[in-house]
Amino acid sequence: MAAPGTFNILMYSHDTYGLGHLRRTMAIAEHLRHRGVNILILTGSPLAGRYETPEGVDFVRIPGMIKKTNEEYLPLSIKINARHALNIRRNIIVATAKAFQPHVFIVDKAPMGLRREVIPTLKWLKRRMPRTRTILGLRDIMDDAASTSREWREKGVYEVLDQYYSEIWVYGNREFYDPIAEYAIPEHISRKMVFTGYIPRRVPLPNAMNPIRREEKIAPEDKLVVVTTGGGGDGYPLMDAYLRMLEQGGGPRHRVIFVSGPFMPRPEREAVARRAAAVKARFYHFYRRMETLMGLADAIVTMGGYNTTCEILSQAKPSLVVPREVPRLEQRIRAEVLSRQGLIEFLPWDELSPDTIRAKLNRLLADPAPYKAAMARFPFTGLSVISHRINAFRQEACRAEADIACPNGK
Repeated sequence: MAAPGTFNILMYSHDTYGLGHLRRTMAIAEHLRHRGVNILILTGSPLAGRYETPEGVDFVRIPGMIKKTNEEYLPLSIKINARHALNIRRNIIVATAKAFQPHVFIVDKAPMGLRREVIPTLKWLKRRMPRTRTILGLRDIMDDAASTSREWREKGVYEVLDQYYSEIWVYGNREFYDPIAEYAIPEHISRKMVFTGYIPRRVPLPNAMNPIRREEKIAPEDKLVVVTTGGGGDGYPLMDAYLRMLEQGGGPRHRVIFVSGPFMPRPEREAVARRAAAVKARFYHFYRRMETLMGLADAIVTMGGYNTTCEILSQAKPSLVVPREVPRLEQRIRAEVLSRQGLIEFLPWDELSPDTIRAKLNRLLADPAPYKAAMARFPFTGLSVISHRINAFRQEACRAEADIACPNGK
C-alpha cells in the first residue's frame, strides 16, 4: 500500500532482446521521479543493476528470458524449462502489483507482456483497483503494417487494448508515422491514444566529457566516430564491414571507438576486440555512460533502434544508420522515415560493405551541417507530455484520496 502522501508508479519493461526497452523505461522513470513519487520497475534484464539508479526508483528483478525467434523465448540464465520460468515471472509481476498497489501501471511495448504474463495483473487491477490508470507505451514503429495488423488480430491484441488499458502512449510523431492508419486501429481504441513525441535523452555537459577525452587520448583536432550496435546480438556484420574498411585503408582519417553491446556472442565480440586493437581502435563490450561517449563523437554509426535514435537526435550527432531487417522491419522503416526528414544518413542492410560505409562516412564527416540543422529543428516533446498526463492522474488521485500529495501543491 502506498505510504501517506505518495504516488506509486509501477513500470513493466519488456526485456527479451537488446537494451532499448530498459533504457527507455529508465529515461521516463528518471524524469518522473520527484518528491512523493515512488517508481518500481519490473524487468528481467540482467543489466538493470549496471545503470545508476536515481533516488525514488527501484527494481524488481524477474527471471530473464532471451528471444530466439519472434515466437521462441528461453530462460537467460537459470536452467529450467521456459514454461516454468514464465510461471515464476507471471507470479512475481502480479504479487508485486498487489503489494505495491500502483496508482499508474505503465507497460512497455508488449500489451500482454511476454507470453501473456501481464494479463493476470491487468485483470486484477481492473477488478480490485479500478482507479489505477493502466498505460501501454508504444515506440514510434512496431513493425511493418501487414505483419503488425496480422499479429494483433491473431493474438487478440485489439481486444486487450480495448478492455484493459486506460490510455496508449505512442512515443513518436504522428506526422512521421501514423500507427492508427498503418495498423488499422479501430476508432474506439484510437481515442485512447496520446502521441507524446520522441523521448529525449540526457545531454552531457562538456566538462563531463573531459575525463573520457583524456582517457581515450583524443586530441582536439581528432575526428571521432563511435560505432555501436545497441545490445549487439545481431550487430557483428556491421562491425565486420567497418573493420574491413579500416583494414583496407583509404577512408577518412578518424579515431574509432567500438561498443559491441553485451549480447554479441563471445566469439564475435573477441574477434572485434582483436581486430580493433590491430587498427589502433578502442573497443568496449558495454559502456555504462553511453550518452557521454556519444557526446564526444563527430559521427555515429549504428543500427538504428528506437533508443539509439533518440540518443543521437538528442545530441544532434550526424549518424549513419544501417538498420537490421529481421526479425522485424521496424528499424528499416524508422531509418527510411528519418532519412526523408534529412535527420540521418541511411544505408540499407543489403548494401552494407566497406565501400558503402566509406562513401557515406566521407559525406558525414566532410559536411555535417545539413544533418545538424535538421536535428536542431527536431521536436522532443515526449517527457513533457508524459509529465502532463501523470500530473493529471495525480490530481484525480488527490481528489479521490485525501492522503495523496497533489502536484504543484494543489
